[in-house]
Amino acid sequence: MMINNLITNLIQKKNPIIDDAIQLIKDVYLQDINEENPKPWVVGYSGGKDSSTVVQLIFEALTQLSKEQLHKKIYIISSDTLVETPLIISFINRTLQRIQDRALELNLPIETHKVKPNYKQSFWSMLIGQGYPSPNQNFRWCTDRLKIEPANRFITEKVSEHGEVIMVLGMRDNESATRANVMKSYTVEGKVLMRHSTLTKALVFAPIRNFSVDDVWNYLNNHESPWGDDNKTLQKLYQDSSSDAECPLVIDKSIKESAGSCGNSRFGCWTCTVVTEDKAVKGFIDNGEEWLKPLLSFRDWLVDIRDERIYRQKYRKNGQIYFTDVTIETKEDKAYVVIPKKSRRSRGYIPLENFEIVKKEKLKEYLLYNNIDLSDFDDTNLLIESLDDDGKVKYERLGLGPFTMVAREMILRKLLQLQNEVEFPDGLKFDLIKKEELKIIRKIWLDNGELHDKLPQIFAEEMGYDLDWEYNDRPLFDSNQLTDLELLCQEHNVDFKALKSLISIQKQYNGYKIRRGIYQDIEKALKQDYLHL
Repeated sequence: MMINNLITNLIQKKNPIIDDAIQLIKDVYLQDINEENPKPWVVGYSGGKDSSTVVQLIFEALTQLSKEQLHKKIYIISSDTLVETPLIISFINRTLQRIQDRALELNLPIETHKVKPNYKQSFWSMLIGQGYPSPNQNFRWCTDRLKIEPANRFITEKVSEHGEVIMVLGMRDNESATRANVMKSYTVEGKVLMRHSTLTKALVFAPIRNFSVDDVWNYLNNHESPWGDDNKTLQKLYQDSSSDAECPLVIDKSIKESAGSCGNSRFGCWTCTVVTEDKAVKGFIDNGEEWLKPLLSFRDWLVDIRDERIYRQKYRKNGQIYFTDVTIETKEDKAYVVIPKKSRRSRGYIPLENFEIVKKEKLKEYLLYNNIDLSDFDDTNLLIESLDDDGKVKYERLGLGPFTMVAREMILRKLLQLQNEVEFPDGLKFDLIKKEELKIIRKIWLDNGELHDKLPQIFAEEMGYDLDWEYNDRPLFDSNQLTDLELLCQEHNVDFKALKSLISIQKQYNGYKIRRGIYQDIEKALKQDYLHL
């Protein structure tokens, strides 16, 4: 009898779990129909199987309601990190337009929107501009800036208009044990809507919470997309990327770790360095998208240079110096410094005799005597000797900070070269870095005391044309003057980088009648750790 019912349901395209989900969506949507200011829905759409299922079910539910019952807006938002895989962002752009067009045809109260990071917070502005090292599992600075904050800005805007909103997400309990536990912790017993952990005026609705992955694919393969997409194409994208992982719209900082990295998801960023190997892009290449090879090579290179000491400053962005312990191993009566395995880098060994050893209390004297600038210094063969709590000799190295300016310029050049190298398929135009980001990076460099205005020159050399740069930020000194200034600093034992910072601070406050804050900025520049070892 059960088998006969299943066959009958398939023939008639009936499925109790689908029917229940559609009814639930209608019930939740109509809960506040008599309220003066009903709560709008904000639907997170990533283009993946789960979010596609949710949006398609919402279409089905709304078309079953009367015109009078369609009482409030549904905003479908998709996150564009500006470094999405070109194939995928192109797919999402087309789909959002189709969803919007179909909603207008059916007179459904649906609007589609893309949310993007502020250009000052973009991947390239942070990495090339500020020098942030490529994200990894221990320092995943990208998720908040590229995904969570843009989505939350949109949600907060709607909260200010309506008092409360309902977030509709394609979350499922059986995605992972971690995700199920998180969802359970947010659930109010007997209630369909869940609490949002950080946005107090937002509730969360997960209409496919009880779906299995088979339920999702069965639904998509047996129900045509209302906006005309081919769900078989969506399934093929998953197969081509060698990944069934979803890259959800993350709107909650407390669950970003459970959401995981999107580096192995077919909807992840092409620049994702959190994973050791980008299986998603590699999967696309293996299935014929060979034009993506240069992007994959560039990503791998970003991973490889991240922990190369030659490319990193030896103090943090706030000027703080710190030290990392070094492990010494003895093999065949010879001492070696252990270089630990990290990401794609294998474990290595360097003979201790190859290092120059400096006692910690003599470090400042050593740096001054050798005229060493820690923002550019390659200390590959420098060890700092000190004593541990038991009085035993131990060795340390200077901890790593942001990318050096030399590294940032190198990354920018290679990125621009990549833009010229990639042969995008017909009909696909994709800027690997936006001109707005380039202008912000230039300003960051100038504001951080880089008195050479190198970025327009780098751009022109690599791209063969110029942008409409604003030259009111023209540098104060030409190259000859900078050389003379640097020589004077050496002669009078003045830190050149600190002087450049002071000049930059003066420039930023120039023209203001009230220069509130200038003394605090000057004090901060002069209290950098590296100046007071």
